[in-house]
Amino acid sequence: QGCPGRQQLLAAVRQMQQLLKGQETRFAEGLRLMKSRLSALHTTLTKAAPEPAPVSCPAPQAPAGGRVFGTKYLVEHEVHFACAPGFELQGSSTRTCQADGSWSGQEPRCTELGACSSSPCQNGGTCVEGPSQPRCLCPPPWSGATCQHRMQTEPPAWSATADPAFSRKPRCAQVERAQQCRCEPGFHMSGTAAASLCRDVDECELYQAEGAPRLCVHACINLPGSYRCACPSGYSLLGDGKSCEDIDECALSRDNCTRGTTCINTGGGFQCVSPECPQPGGNVTYVKTSPFQCERNPCPMDSRSCHQAPKTISFHYLPLPSNLLTPTPLFRMATAAAPGRPGPDSLRFGIVGGNNRGHFVMQRSDRQTGELILVQSLKGPQTIQVDVDMSEYLDRNFQAKHLSKITLFVSAYEF
Repeated sequence: QGCPGRQQLLAAVRQMQQLLKGQETRFAEGLRLMKSRLSALHTTLTKAAPEPAPVSCPAPQAPAGGRVFGTKYLVEHEVHFACAPGFELQGSSTRTCQADGSWSGQEPRCTELGACSSSPCQNGGTCVEGPSQPRCLCPPPWSGATCQHRMQTEPPAWSATADPAFSRKPRCAQVERAQQCRCEPGFHMSGTAAASLCRDVDECELYQAEGAPRLCVHACINLPGSYRCACPSGYSLLGDGKSCEDIDECALSRDNCTRGTTCINTGGGFQCVSPECPQPGGNVTYVKTSPFQCERNPCPMDSRSCHQAPKTISFHYLPLPSNLLTPTPLFRMATAAAPGRPGPDSLRFGIVGGNNRGHFVMQRSDRQTGELILVQSLKGPQTIQVDVDMSEYLDRNFQAKHLSKITLFVSAYEF
């Protein structure tokens, strides 16, 4: 009697197992069908709703009398503004595209400088604005449009005996019962026929007149019957007799730089430099790897401030002439990937320090290069510092920052 009951129980168990297996199969098929339908719905919605366009700002307009630098107007991109010579920038020189689609800062404008702002009057003259052009009020004994000429307080006593070099007797000859006299080249006839005299032509004074060709790029020295050009200290006269060329004291070993410093040639002179790495701060320390470069020591894994600090700091020294024409590229920054490692896929450049930022903009020249551009002329002599940096990103994640500290030695002269 026990055996039939056991067999019935086993049959019931097998029947339940088959029932559960069937339920499991139908559940799995239903799950696959549901996944398939969800996938199809997702694809349909993706095609129907395009990706939202990235936020951008309206194209900025260059101010009247100025220029705008920058061609990308997406969020966090910068544009820079500069004014033409004779104008001064009012408002923001750099504006950043913000997340709400507007530009940061104030609308820039270029206001015209008064003619007297360039200090045209020499030798203590006072500039007075006029309806068309400025006028210089000159103190004695100066005269001229810019008080550049010294006035004679009394007529010069020209005589062959008093100044034989600059005033001499003419050469005369009797021709057909008439006396004809002439002067040597560089002299002109003066006085009456009975008492004529050859006076020196002051070429330096003659060619100072406005619109006349310039005899010398620097100084003109009048000589009896001629003239010669002179250059300031630290320059030599070129073969054309009027142009000046800087003497490279560093290359000629004419400097007095001590050991541990480096000679940098400048217009008319030289500078002895010895750049130093920043002092340790927190977890950030640097080591000098060359006379003009510092590299950051490895950072602790959990130190965010250390990873955000510049990985390299380089020092650069550039001599410039005074009143250089603008805009002029001065310096370039570029990136290079280490062997076997992927390079950054985006870069950001910026001006981060210095003592005269208004004269420069930092602009991308291609995908891997940024340029520091001089947009307002610098008048020498003066020394200008400007710091620029380059940040590297990979898949929008910050990788490293590189800092370049640039020193400009602006000469007192335009050559």
